[in-house]
Amino acid sequence: MLLFAGAGVAFAGVGAFFLWLSGSDDTSPPSRARQYTAFSACLLSDEHGVTGSQAAPIWAGMEDASLQTHAKVSSLPVFGPATVGNAVPYVNTLVQRHCDVVVAVGDAQTAAVTQVATQAHKVRFVVVGGGRPAGNVTVVADSPDAGAEVSRLVKAAVAQGKIT
Repeated sequence: MLLFAGAGVAFAGVGAFFLWLSGSDDTSPPSRARQYTAFSACLLSDEHGVTGSQAAPIWAGMEDASLQTHAKVSSLPVFGPATVGNAVPYVNTLVQRHCDVVVAVGDAQTAAVTQVATQAHKVRFVVVGGGRPAGNVTVVADSPDAGAEVSRLVKAAVAQGKIT
């Protein structure tokens, strides 16, 4: 009986030792959660999404703007035929999601933005590589600097509430 009591005490001692070793450390790493602003910028791309050749540099520019301003960025690829008729519902989806800025890359996507922008006056649109500038539409040339230009436009929109 004494043997069982001694084993129980030894077991409890070993358990307490390991519990002490694994105890909480007051130097936990800082939280990695980001606090976002209420501003959102949304990318409309082809079916390849943010990894597509046209969209990748634009997405990088949007992420850069997000890191500096804490604006939310998201993307929505258009699946199916590369037609304006197919892309328009995707643009409308981004408008209904209350994206403050919609950035479009690709022929069908930019043409769809041109159609929808006339009815969505509170949303700012940026079209890369095509389209005509209008009151709420800014055109960015499809160039090696397009990502940096989109980043600048998103940062300006966050800071001023509009694109300059």
